[in-house]
Amino acid sequence: MEQTVIGLWGVPLAILAGAIRVSTPFIFVSLGETITERSGRINLGLEGTLVFGAMTAYAVAVMTGSPWLGVLAAMATGAVFGSVHGWICKWPKVNDIAIGIAMMQFGLGMAFFLGKSFIKPAAPHLPAIPLGFWSSVSQVQAALNINALFLIGAVFAVVLWWAFRNTRVGLILRVVGDSTDAARAMGIDPDRIRLLATAAGGSLAAVGGAYLSLYYPGSWNEGISSGQGLMAVALVIFARWNPIGCFLAALLFGGAGALGPALQSVGVSEGYYLFYAAPYVMTLVIMIITSSPTRSLSGAPAALSITK
Repeated sequence: MEQTVIGLWGVPLAILAGAIRVSTPFIFVSLGETITERSGRINLGLEGTLVFGAMTAYAVAVMTGSPWLGVLAAMATGAVFGSVHGWICKWPKVNDIAIGIAMMQFGLGMAFFLGKSFIKPAAPHLPAIPLGFWSSVSQVQAALNINALFLIGAVFAVVLWWAFRNTRVGLILRVVGDSTDAARAMGIDPDRIRLLATAAGGSLAAVGGAYLSLYYPGSWNEGISSGQGLMAVALVIFARWNPIGCFLAALLFGGAGALGPALQSVGVSEGYYLFYAAPYVMTLVIMIITSSPTRSLSGAPAALSITK
């Protein structure tokens, strides 16, 4: 019976397990970028924040023996990176894109420089919750062995979606993102709100990095990220700046990234490696479909631009 289940559901179960594992960094980076862009600012430096957060989390976990302290340390460094980006971008005529690229390169360089001594030491991993305990099929158990950060990300997506619509903080963020002049007329300082939003976005992006180094793949090395920080920006556009949409889109991206390993796990030995490019192809397709010189994207913050 078990062999029959494995034969019928081997690939879908492998894709489900892979989608959950691969999507978690996308969830946190995209939610962080959603907060930032809802305030009217774009941050392309999240790839550097993601990698530096991964290094910081791993190093702190090695030194303290606690993966959760590593996550908190990563959040702190992500907030610092976001604050620096937000502070620089508040000045008139500063290009958000250029500053983001500079911050990305700075984060990558600092992570590789400071993290060299932590490549070999082993850090404790973040815990997983065995939600497949009810099944006797090992593939089902593996697919439903879910890391705590994935569940936290799912809950946070719902909370953020609700907060944007029903709280004073969400209202202020949306006002600033839609009209700088209207925000000032209401007595709101747009620069301060955007600074805080960029710091919050950076903090969440660093959590995605902590997941990479402390759970999957669960090690620190200089190639730990494959452009998830940059792809998350396309994911936010695809999700129309909706936190729940970001969560679902992250699962879609994660499932695309899991196609190659899933095929390999069931014995496909030729051509499966082509599916490793699926997330990048999807990113390119999304950017082409959503680009138009004549119309704006639905849900886009009206004040969102590359310069302030």
